[in-house]
Amino acid sequence: MPKKTKSIKITDRRANKAWLKKVRPSEYKIETKEPEKVILIVGEGQTEKLYFESFPVLSLTVEAVDLGGQSKQKLIESTESIIKERTTKYDEIWCVFDMDIKKGEKEFSDFDNAIRSGEAKGYNIAYSNDAFEVWFYLHYQYNDQENHRKFYYKALGEKWNLNYEKDGKTYDFCKTIYSKLLSDEDSCQAKAIERAKKLFKTQENLDFHKQNPVTKVYELVEYLNSKIRK
Repeated sequence: MPKKTKSIKITDRRANKAWLKKVRPSEYKIETKEPEKVILIVGEGQTEKLYFESFPVLSLTVEAVDLGGQSKQKLIESTESIIKERTTKYDEIWCVFDMDIKKGEKEFSDFDNAIRSGEAKGYNIAYSNDAFEVWFYLHYQYNDQENHRKFYYKALGEKWNLNYEKDGKTYDFCKTIYSKLLSDEDSCQAKAIERAKKLFKTQENLDFHKQNPVTKVYELVEYLNSKIRK
């Protein structure tokens, strides 16, 4: 049998009851999605690779490559080869490296020339001196004294309650560093960016290898942050 419909009283019509008013269709906010961009990050260790891959970016594909330890100039040359060999057209190229653990005129020259060479090719260079770990350290405190990388390893080991040199560079731990830095109440990424900018500003007129401590990783972090869902 056909379903009975409820009749509308004439008095209700005249009273213009609220329930009789035509309801406008709901307007849903449609999330607009930017065209997918692809960036290439070329570094010299799994710590960097896994850290940058952990950013929850939106409308951005991050292809991170770990080339392992090598000369900095060689890293720039390898980056150029990767770009030529792959069919992907990258929107941005980032090279991430730090000062060689050895320190002599040859290493200083390699460090400086690699930065100049990479910038001349249009790459973004996120260099650090003495080590990439300067960036992690700045999440906790500011320091403008020149230190060997073991200083940062020791400090981070104490913060994270582990032997950083032995256990902090394992694959499983490296995958947790991004979330660890965000969840640790003593850590602050915004402060790290502020501190890194301050360090660079006070040394930007020096030769690259003389800038110590310094890290330009904050520039790549700011770029990735701009692609995170708000």
